[in-house]
Amino acid sequence: QVQLVESGGGLVQDGGSLRLSCAASGRFFRLNDMGWYRQPPGKQRDLVATIGRSGSTNYADPLKGRFTISRDNAKNTVYLQMNSLKPEDTAVYYCNARVAVTPMSTSTSFWGQGTQVTVSS
Repeated sequence: QVQLVESGGGLVQDGGSLRLSCAASGRFFRLNDMGWYRQPPGKQRDLVATIGRSGSTNYADPLKGRFTISRDNAKNTVYLQMNSLKPEDTAVYYCNARVAVTPMSTSTSFWGQGTQVTVSS
């Protein structure tokens, strides 16, 4: 019913920037909260940032000032602008969305397949 597809990952130098995109497709009523999470090699998946439908944001404390989350409701897309990237930012970045599939349904969480971000020193 809902598919999330991430794009924009890749290899970047220390101090560089990347912009990730996540587009939702399929049949659903509304995208509610959306977010980005990341999983470094051999570690757990952790929060990067979330954004509500009206634009309220929440960031992991160490990432404030470097990462910016945004969304375009008309395009069913959430973005993550990543600046001043560091080698420790290397991870698979996952898109998440809480989705009301029908007008009467409560939100259900969906995950994308992830996109690799590698920052070289």
